[in-house]
This record gives sequence, C-alpha cells and structure tokens, in this order.
Amino acid sequence: MELSIIILNYKSRGLLKQCLRGILLQKLTLSYEIIVIDNHSGDGTDEMMRNEFQSIQFIQSGVNGGFAAGNNLGINRSKGKYVLVLNPDIAVLSNAIERMHQYMEEHKEVGLCAPKLLNPDGTVQTSCRKYQTITTILLRRTPLGGLPWAKQRLRDFLMLDHDHNKNFPVDWVLGACMMVRRSAMDVVGVMDERFFLYFEDMDWCRRFWQAGFPVHYLGAEAELVHYHQRLSAENPGLRGFLSYPTRVHIMSSIKYFSKYYHSPRPHHAMAYGKEERA
Repeated sequence: MELSIIILNYKSRGLLKQCLRGILLQKLTLSYEIIVIDNHSGDGTDEMMRNEFQSIQFIQSGVNGGFAAGNNLGINRSKGKYVLVLNPDIAVLSNAIERMHQYMEEHKEVGLCAPKLLNPDGTVQTSCRKYQTITTILLRRTPLGGLPWAKQRLRDFLMLDHDHNKNFPVDWVLGACMMVRRSAMDVVGVMDERFFLYFEDMDWCRRFWQAGFPVHYLGAEAELVHYHQRLSAENPGLRGFLSYPTRVHIMSSIKYFSKYYHSPRPHHAMAYGKEERA
C-alpha cells in the first residue's frame, strides 16, 4: 500500500464529514487507506462513521489523549509506504495528495513534506516557520511584538519574506497536513506523546532533521484549504493566560524547551545565523 491517511477528530464531526467526502471525490489513483481516530469527542462521530463511511477504518479512543497520542493510534495501525497526517478542517484540492506523493517519490532524501495551506479567502497561511524561541513566544503574546525590531523578528520567524510559491527546506511545518516517509519514521519514531497539544509538530520536524531527513515545504506542488482557528490566541495579552488553550500551549513550550535546552539546532538551521540553543 502506498499511502495511509490519518485523520484525528475531536468535536469536529461536520468538518470531518466534508474532509472525508473531499478525499473520496478525488478518486486517488494510488493505493491508499483512510484511518479516522476520534479522541473521545462524544459528538456522534462514531455513529456517523458507522452509518456513512463503513469502508473507512475507525478507531474510537476511550480518552482524549491529545494530538500526538491520537494520531499515533492511527499511525501504529497504518500500513502505507507514506503516512499523511491530516486535520479534519482541511479541504483537499485537486491532485494535491498525489502531487505530494510524487514529490516524495522523486526526492528520496526528504523525510517529511507539507503543502501550501490556504485560508478560505485564498490567502496563504503561514504554515512553514523557523524554530520557536522563548523570544518569539513572548513577542507574539505581549505588546512588545508591536515594536519595529520585534515586527521584523516575527516576520523572520513566520518566513513572510520567502516566496511561498516555491519548494524549499524549512525548520518545521504546521501539523495540519504532513506527509512522512515510513522508512524515515521507522528511524525517527512517532510523535512525542508528552505534548498534549502544540509543539508536537515542531518537535517531530526537528527530530527528522536531527536524523538526517530534510523537511520540505511544497509551495509549488500542492495546495489545500485550512479552516484554521488559532485557539491559543483568541484572547491576546494577559487575558490569554487565563484560557485553557493558552495554558496548554505554555505547558507544551516548557516541555519543548526543557527537552532541547542542551541541544544545538540541526545543522541546516545554521544558514539562518549563528548557532542557538532551543
């Protein structure tokens, strides 16, 4: 089997239905399987899957173990040469999946790739980024981010000055859509389940780089629409620290920086400037 498509759902039954219908309408020519995991949503997703998508593998998790743990349930059951981790809030556009697959077939050194993600209005999302630092997190969450030097620092972090219509290696990509090579994943391992939500995608990409498998952004190859909602930023400023998504984001950041405190960045990042920690 060429491809396993892993979709983790949590209280997104309507979006999941549209995502699945969109994939099936593509009539992919390569051999593939779809595995849907529900993270204990309690929203009727299991009934919908039984009634409308009987041919699709379905895993009902007894607990909400988070993004990494939920996706790992599907990854560990999958059989494909490649694994596509896909959010239910993604709308698959024509040939995008097959073009990602073709790119991986033609670039054997690449361990993980991701498409260009579009907002519903057609604008480009900032889905490829440089590694987070404590400074970038503070700038994005405090009024300091409005200072001239900080704006340029954040532009650099979000790679806003890059041509997103081209393919190029990147530090990491958002976990909304990632295609990984199984032979590389066998070396790198699955997602780190210590991250309940947030930072597991950056951590995974970093581990691919550390193992010698580049991460590529495919701006020239494939486009998908992402109905993205940045939950951790719904309440900016000090009020945000009271929200549950923000607290989870902070906890994940602590785990990430603790994990890599004594680790230099992978060598490809040296092109961005002097060697930095975490």
